[in-house]
Amino acid sequence: MLNTNLPIYLASKSPRRKKLLKQLGLKFKSFSIDLDEVFIENESPVKTVKRLAKEKLYASEKIKSDGILITADTIVVFEKEIIGKPLNSHDAKIILNKLSDNKHFVYTGFAVKNCISNKEVIDYEKTEVTFRKLTNIEIDNYIFSGSPMDKAGAYGIQDDFGAVFVSKINGCYYNVVGLPLSKLYTALNEVL
Repeated sequence: MLNTNLPIYLASKSPRRKKLLKQLGLKFKSFSIDLDEVFIENESPVKTVKRLAKEKLYASEKIKSDGILITADTIVVFEKEIIGKPLNSHDAKIILNKLSDNKHFVYTGFAVKNCISNKEVIDYEKTEVTFRKLTNIEIDNYIFSGSPMDKAGAYGIQDDFGAVFVSKINGCYYNVVGLPLSKLYTALNEVL
């Protein structure tokens, strides 16, 4: 569907983001970048995810500059608190207990840049997610599986078990997985 001869690069080690790009039928290569994801006090969630996506974009340009670059960052926001990936299993338990029987928001900021023409798009998506009441056994079993450790908010909506935590979603499902596909596809067309 995208018509380009330029190479496409995803600067992410997330297997979920790779899978989502494949859903678009894109041929791409991926690489990871080391960047400390710093949360700035009183910075809005929108500014945070757009800033982090932009920082990842500029860091990835030092590695690849001959095609189209895609970067992204996802956070969970609960009662104005930004929640990234859990530090350890204890932290994952605290996070999941907070989200249990509550509503939270998932923000994904993304950046797309055509390094040849210098056209770039930096945008974001926001999705509202509601969790049902979770039991301690469910939380412990999920943490024991190891699944929450590399995900913002300590869960994956696409996971076999994490999926049953979600009772309702309002907005883009793919955003909660890690890339708002519709907006990303539009952005890719804009930079071609």
